[in-house]
Amino acid sequence: MLPQDDTMTTRQQLLQTLRTSGGSSISELSQALSLTEMGVRRHVQILEREGLIAATIVKQAMGRPVARYRLTERADDLFPKKYPQLTLDLLEELDGDPAGEEIIGRMFAGRRDKLIARHGASMTGETLEARVVELAAIQQAAGYMSHWEHSGPGEQYTLYEFNCPIAQVAGKYREACRCEHQLFEALLNAEVKRTECIADGGGRCTYAIRRVPQDQAASS
Repeated sequence: MLPQDDTMTTRQQLLQTLRTSGGSSISELSQALSLTEMGVRRHVQILEREGLIAATIVKQAMGRPVARYRLTERADDLFPKKYPQLTLDLLEELDGDPAGEEIIGRMFAGRRDKLIARHGASMTGETLEARVVELAAIQQAAGYMSHWEHSGPGEQYTLYEFNCPIAQVAGKYREACRCEHQLFEALLNAEVKRTECIADGGGRCTYAIRRVPQDQAASS
């Protein structure tokens, strides 16, 4: 996330300039940032390697074609978002509606089922540890700052999430947490117990995971 004050580094200022301009040449960036073109090129090369900006060659009426730089989709995540508030605003439109609670439940359940369909096949047939590793990677990519560890004899694991991108939503609509719990159980095919939750004021979300004994699985 880019800072919203005067502490921005040169590269952050460059990204901010491209965001507001929609695309700029090295010369234009040099003027905007009060840097030499050589200095701008060094920063641009680094940002290109990081996948945050890309160049498009534009033909000129006179002279040589010019490279114009623009932000990539990856860079979009660096800028402030109000998605949680938008989600809350939309869900609150259903508050007070007799059918609102059911509709909200279906929405979260639909998201759960889509994620199971998206990731379930790749976990089928894998060991529980391999599934925990993949689930942690999925959650990490989604911004949950996840970490897992082997936490006991046999197949017992703990999954930690140190960030919750939907904490504002989950704090008011607990169906979000229930559906995430169900998602984890379905993907892992294991017993999952949440022992700590950010939405309840915890410092992290913590899940205790263990393999379901065969006799228990058969009877369920």
